[in-house]
Amino acid sequence: MVQHALDRGYEVVGVCREKSVTKLDEFRGRITVIPGATNDREIIKKAVAGCDGVLTVLIPWGVKNYSSGTAQAVLDYAQPGARLVFSCGWHITLDGQDKYSWSFKMIVGVFGWITRLLHIADINDQVEAFRRIFTSDTRWTAVRGSGLEEGESQGLPVWSRHVGDPVLKSDKTRRVDFALVMVEALVNDELTGEAPAIVGCKTPSALAQTAGIEPTTD
Repeated sequence: MVQHALDRGYEVVGVCREKSVTKLDEFRGRITVIPGATNDREIIKKAVAGCDGVLTVLIPWGVKNYSSGTAQAVLDYAQPGARLVFSCGWHITLDGQDKYSWSFKMIVGVFGWITRLLHIADINDQVEAFRRIFTSDTRWTAVRGSGLEEGESQGLPVWSRHVGDPVLKSDKTRRVDFALVMVEALVNDELTGEAPAIVGCKTPSALAQTAGIEPTTD
């Protein structure tokens, strides 16, 4: 996301956990880094001051309301009218119209139970975070990512309003292109108030839709 933002000429302020700041060394001198936890309200207040857009990766770390705390801080302190773009997985639903396979629901359920039991993550808190986002009066977008893979950019992913759409069947997006959608959403008014579920533009299911046929491979 940082590189995509710089490529577009944006001034970038990033919040990063102190132990991970060195991961941003390649951008030293080109961005402002504020070390700290994203659910620290004072850190977020400082970081978003004067920003026209805020990109937030909502990871449900731990069991102390990390996601909802982060989301609420952004909602409270972002300047009025700022574009707020959040990321999550397909398991987040905006209107309850998504159609999940039994295997997907089982994986999410088991993963959520185990990670909470071990105090690693709390998916329910992530759901709560997006409930707050969806009911806010801000200019938000929730980018819902498929399974991620490494590799060079394939271009801007395609998206659907609902999981279960055949175009999403391949369930793969390049990590760099997930970031590309996040940055694109800052200026794409069509994505305001939307929760696009994305998939790589060159995956079989995306190409099948372009060709007007039903996808047969994952």
